[in-house]
Amino acid sequence: MSLKSGNILVGQSGGPTAVINASLAAIIKEAGQRLPESRILGMRWGIEGFLRGGIVDLSGQSAATIENLHRTPSSALGSCRYKLQDDDLPLVFYLLENLNIRYILLIGGNDTMDTIHRIETHASSRGYDLIGIGVPKTVDNDLYGTDHTPGFGSAARYVALSTLEAGILARDMQRVDQFVIHQTVGREAGWLAAASALAKTTPDSAPHIILMPEVPVNRSALLAEVKRVYQEYGYVYVVCGEGIVDEDGNPISSSVTKDKFSNIEFGAMGGGSAALCLHQLIANEFGWRGEFQVTESLIMCGADRVSELDLEEAIGCGQAAVTLASKNKSGVMVSMVRTSTQPYQITFDAVPLKEAAIRAKPMPRDMISKNGMYVTRRYLEYAAPLVGPLPEYASLDTGITPVSHLTKAI
Repeated sequence: MSLKSGNILVGQSGGPTAVINASLAAIIKEAGQRLPESRILGMRWGIEGFLRGGIVDLSGQSAATIENLHRTPSSALGSCRYKLQDDDLPLVFYLLENLNIRYILLIGGNDTMDTIHRIETHASSRGYDLIGIGVPKTVDNDLYGTDHTPGFGSAARYVALSTLEAGILARDMQRVDQFVIHQTVGREAGWLAAASALAKTTPDSAPHIILMPEVPVNRSALLAEVKRVYQEYGYVYVVCGEGIVDEDGNPISSSVTKDKFSNIEFGAMGGGSAALCLHQLIANEFGWRGEFQVTESLIMCGADRVSELDLEEAIGCGQAAVTLASKNKSGVMVSMVRTSTQPYQITFDAVPLKEAAIRAKPMPRDMISKNGMYVTRRYLEYAAPLVGPLPEYASLDTGITPVSHLTKAI
């Protein structure tokens, strides 16, 4: 059965990325060509807004606006973190039927894939023909079923650039601040924290230690490594994911709450982030002065640090979603399959929504060093093409050598 006379509903959910709007723009443009009989409607404030009647007519947006949307950060339609309830499904179905929506494309992460899977399943149980497609998005890079996610490359570039530049600052300010703690987002997966390793250019340059949620932190081992690095280089630069835990599985962060999906939120309500707790641990142990940096949502909206490959792939995922919809494929998420790393190549495919829903994909253990405090070459080879080339900065030869004529003058 052809559904081409039905309307298309598009939504964005969860945390934004620097390229999520590129996927949205691609969907709008591609749908206008492949499904010209369909109106394109947008959820205002995600599924939560949709339940309250929040609908935007995207078909009427100007071509210039859609074009500029490609490089606009954050979520243009507005986002939410609302957990769809079973009691909501009858209202969702009523709205879909009333608006003659036959295609629903949601751009998001794990929880978004669960939302669209439940809507598509409920519609099917009611005998309503609905095409449900998930479009991947998350800076955490923790979605199953895809090599990586749009948004990760740009966020990883943000982390790498921040580490490169802040690392130079830390090196040059080591007589003032002996250590730095740099925290990235990542509840259960260390993909983003690990990206800081791409900034390292010499053995003494930052980062020196990377702590990822996949490997519990042994405080004694960490302090021993901090001491070793300081003795060798004169300063210590530590990068950590927000969700790092101790050996008992307890968050290093001293303040933990949960969102509506039961996802842990760290350092909320004014409490101590992992970075602050590590800062206190090291300062108390060695009596040093140090800094901590918590970038939080800046990673998600740094349009000035976009990875061009990430932007291109976000567009490709939007286009692939519409292609799947036009072929009446349903219950799937667009995926990217890496066919080669050198040279880098991918193809677009699709995986069942249930494979991507809810669960978080951790970093493979062979991408993490044996001591659990750095990454391996395999990770660097995986992430480098996604981040793109980084700038090269000058480094003076600062070895102190006697200058005889000045010494005599003194």
